[in-house]
Amino acid sequence: MWPVPPDPGVALRMRTAHARARAALHSHPALGSAEAWGWNGRTLGMPVVTLSRPAWLRVASAPTDQIADTYWNGAIEAQDSLPPSIPRPQLWRWHDWSDPTWAYRSELYEYVADSTVAAPAVITAPPNLPAGWWRGVRAALEVIAAIRTTRVTIQPGFLAWAMPHYLGVPASDYATLPWTPAHGDFHFANLCAPNLRILDWEGWGHAPAGYDAAMLHSYSLLTPETADEVEREMAHLLTTPAGRYSELVVITELLHAAKQGTNPEIAAPLRRRAASILGRPTVAARGSG
Repeated sequence: MWPVPPDPGVALRMRTAHARARAALHSHPALGSAEAWGWNGRTLGMPVVTLSRPAWLRVASAPTDQIADTYWNGAIEAQDSLPPSIPRPQLWRWHDWSDPTWAYRSELYEYVADSTVAAPAVITAPPNLPAGWWRGVRAALEVIAAIRTTRVTIQPGFLAWAMPHYLGVPASDYATLPWTPAHGDFHFANLCAPNLRILDWEGWGHAPAGYDAAMLHSYSLLTPETADEVEREMAHLLTTPAGRYSELVVITELLHAAKQGTNPEIAAPLRRRAASILGRPTVAARGSG
């Protein structure tokens, strides 16, 4: 989630879309409900009340000529493919519509009473996690990694360009390491406590083994105490060659995002972490900027 609404024009368009979705799915805003915005206003969610029960209604939008199937259909395919042992809100119904410029998908979910561990993805203070919470995380990641799917979270072609560009290492050096299914956006703003629930399944699919643990660690680097805890609790995933590669992959992605203005405050610790893994300072390819 993002802590503030996007550009006023985007906010108005998405609030209008959310009102349309509420009417289509026979729901109304819950008393005192707060908005939860996605990146650049691409999504808007809030608690609602249906005819029979509380729910969460999320609306996603994309330009009609730029719909990426992986992210557009991820939640529906998760509902169809993921076993019930993975703790997550159930997707009950969805509704699509479009205009000449924008496509919209509204998704009505089971309401989760527990809050996310953090509001932003990048944490700046150690979270207070209950006993047994990490055990649930490890169990969930084990189940996720065994799912059968053809979905892909991160494209090898992007890594072939981006890893030399940002780290000065060829992705081909790691071509023999395994990939397994991953949640794909595994950070404390998508994880609930005290009862573990994993939110936002739009980008799940194959990624380097250990990818989710690596993402949780990378987003925690501004809070070294928490980064150390993640590394300790996820050691079985992060200390393997595949796990080290997954960290480099996540670091590459987040450095790319930082260069575009998303969470630039973690760029320096990401580079320090990459240097620690590689055993040398990161050196981007010539002309990469």
